[in-house]
Amino acid sequence: MKKYFLMLVMLFTMSVYSFAEDTNATEIERIERYDIKVNIRKLGSFLELSKDQMESVETIENEFNRDLMFAAVECTKDNRMKVTDNAIEKHIRHMNYILSDKQYRKYLKVLNLTINNRGIRKVE
Repeated sequence: MKKYFLMLVMLFTMSVYSFAEDTNATEIERIERYDIKVNIRKLGSFLELSKDQMESVETIENEFNRDLMFAAVECTKDNRMKVTDNAIEKHIRHMNYILSDKQYRKYLKVLNLTINNRGIRKVE
């Protein structure tokens, strides 16, 4: 009887531990998915940015990454998509202001691919 009781306790402990481990893994995957760090030099070269544009784009990208991390870490599942959509819309408005039309179109393609590949949202 004692063996059965110990076996039951171990089984229960293992199931609780594996559930907690799955929850942590899900949170880590979500944080990694929302972590979009951009190499500003490569982006600047690709978009042919001026020095002033580079500084502005770097600031905007850092703010966008911070907004996405807030959505990934601080928001509930129900609220996360709304916060993410707002962050993307704000980011696109800021980039539209800084970039020329040609640069902006190229950037939207890159952003759309990145967001789709990460499974965050689609940018139109």
